[in-house]
Amino acid sequence: MGGPEVERLIALLAKLPGLGPRSARRAALKLLQHPEVRMVPLANAMADAARAVRTCAQCGNLDSADPCGICADPRRDRALICVVEGVGDLWALERSGVHRGLYHVLGGTLSALGGTGPEDLLLSPLLDRIAEGGVSEVILALGATVDGAATAHWLTERLKPSGVAISRVGQGVPIGGALEVLDDGTLGAALRGRRLI
Repeated sequence: MGGPEVERLIALLAKLPGLGPRSARRAALKLLQHPEVRMVPLANAMADAARAVRTCAQCGNLDSADPCGICADPRRDRALICVVEGVGDLWALERSGVHRGLYHVLGGTLSALGGTGPEDLLLSPLLDRIAEGGVSEVILALGATVDGAATAHWLTERLKPSGVAISRVGQGVPIGGALEVLDDGTLGAALRGRRLI
């Protein structure tokens, strides 16, 4: 159809989240129609990112600096650490602008089915940061899944001896969500997590 180079491009694009073979084919076509405008700048940006981006030794974020821009920002509230499953969750919280503290990326959640145990999670750097002092609260911002709940419970047990306050993000009815379309677990969590107004 377009030669082995085009097929390889399509195959690589199809491995990206959200892109199946058809979407990858459309993306490859767009890139190839104007390679000097779309493909060359993209290839250069990808090569630059591959060379420059590294994992922050303090929180696990991806950035071109270590410590990352968030950890290095003196305006951040160092008493608050928000624990997230992955970098995508960290970036989502940053986009929302709701958290002005620091972060810690666990690198996954406990999963018996997935074979992820406590030794697979990045807990030691978090414990070290707490032991250094100055941390008053750890916010567990983990998904409302069985694995997320199990991980939150396990983390709570591990962090309790440190004496820091431990909280979990609220879960339940999303803004604009109609009750009739929500699943039973979400409705149950919303009712159990209610507070007086």
